[in-house]
Amino acid sequence: MKVNNYSKFVVEKVVSIAKYLFHLSNILLIIFYLYPGSIFGCFIYSDCKIQPQLTSDFLVSSNHVYVFIIISLLGFTAYSKKIVFIKIIIYIFFISIFLELAHIIVPNRSFELEDLSGNIVGVVISLISVLIFKLIKNK
Repeated sequence: MKVNNYSKFVVEKVVSIAKYLFHLSNILLIIFYLYPGSIFGCFIYSDCKIQPQLTSDFLVSSNHVYVFIIISLLGFTAYSKKIVFIKIIIYIFFISIFLELAHIIVPNRSFELEDLSGNIVGVVISLISVLIFKLIKNK
């Protein structure tokens, strides 16, 4: 596949935007996860104890699946080079586990296995999607 300068520029621009969004979303994720209550609940319901639901939960927490699909896809897009890609996979799995375990000590929050499972499912869905895309692209 021949890549011209314009295509290379577009790819670099997309990667640059993905890196910015990935780092910004990580900061926001940490703030939302470690806040003792629900920031969204404070704004939407004027009650920090209520967590808004995008969809009803299935076997795992649906909100957590959605968040970690987005964060993971941004990370995998931003850092797609092989050596860094492996590090970003480890980082995203680590942060998904660490942040849920932090709920053990954060006031007004609680550790839930369904939330942890939702985090991991979101990362796995993104990882499988990206690996399939890379496989198809390299054919």
